[in-house]
Amino acid sequence: MTDTIFGKIVSGEIPAEFLYEDEHCVAINDINPQAPVHVLVIPKRAIARLVDAQADDQALLGHLMLAAGKVASQLGVDDAFRLIVNNGAGAGQTVFHLHLHILAGRGFAEGQMAGFK
Repeated sequence: MTDTIFGKIVSGEIPAEFLYEDEHCVAINDINPQAPVHVLVIPKRAIARLVDAQADDQALLGHLMLAAGKVASQLGVDDAFRLIVNNGAGAGQTVFHLHLHILAGRGFAEGQMAGFK
């Protein structure tokens, strides 16, 4: 599934600066940041939505969580960050290639994330 922008970024068809890369995922800055730090962790293997993941995706999903922690540490925000997965258009997912949002650099009290996409 390289037909999404994330698939094209992962394949190198669209150039992007990787903040992090390993054999399973990459991390890039979001082009429309919703916080001072807004990074996307994108698996190299495409899964459209979280609900589309299968039992054999379990290791990859766990790996994405660990990678998000590594990226947060690398960026110096590991003491306080929010990790978000949007599932489906109604939840604000605009690219149907599963990805995690790391947000940090400001407070996230209740109500401060209204309108997050």
